[in-house]
Amino acid sequence: MAPLLRVSGLSKRFGEIVVADKVSFELARGECLGVIGPNGAGKSSLLNLIVGLLTADGGSIMLDDKEITGLPPHRRARMGLGRAFQIPQPFPHLSVYENALVAASYGAGLYGEAASTWTMEVLQRTGLDAKADKLAGALPLIDRKRLEFAKALASKPKLILLDEIAAGLTEPEVERLVAIIKSVKADHAMIWIEHIPHALRAVSDRILVLDFGRKVLEGPPADVMDSAVVREIYMGLKADGVA
Repeated sequence: MAPLLRVSGLSKRFGEIVVADKVSFELARGECLGVIGPNGAGKSSLLNLIVGLLTADGGSIMLDDKEITGLPPHRRARMGLGRAFQIPQPFPHLSVYENALVAASYGAGLYGEAASTWTMEVLQRTGLDAKADKLAGALPLIDRKRLEFAKALASKPKLILLDEIAAGLTEPEVERLVAIIKSVKADHAMIWIEHIPHALRAVSDRILVLDFGRKVLEGPPADVMDSAVVREIYMGLKADGVA
């Protein structure tokens, strides 16, 4: 079966700063790819290139065997890309239900009863159904994070992009969020940037390591996290061999 996402030789630079240096990888349906790297490695830029917020200097992005590299963000969203940002971006004066309904309507193209039914299903899956009538701007951080994920899910994406969605949460809150993400993983491909190693280990099938815009390693989570490459990048611990 062809991969859902195929990124080939993706490149982007801002003057002397390279944020993507011929990055290539593939992602299958139902698979989660974790992405790690130090600050400035190009992680968020990679997601911005995939969703179209940045224009690539070179390379190709194929989604479901369709070239999307030159398409605007709204076209990519309608073709199956959903994203949850590190800093939640709800409509603060709308309710939780209304926030998710906007995503169902404009992202998934649903209307009327179909949009309402799907919105409530998404809120149930993300544990927000009991707070459907609350204003999004009044939610605590964990619920704003869950709503950010719910909005991405409500757009009926084929691929969900998560940008440090667990950042700032307590350990029990991280565990709750991981459980929600795992519960929908079978139906979606995911790319998850995160600095919490055990969260990525719990969900990811593979982990990709970026450094200065280059892919320096990709493999099973345990192998990558324990590798000499990762120790050197994060801690400056040079090793004789490279995992």
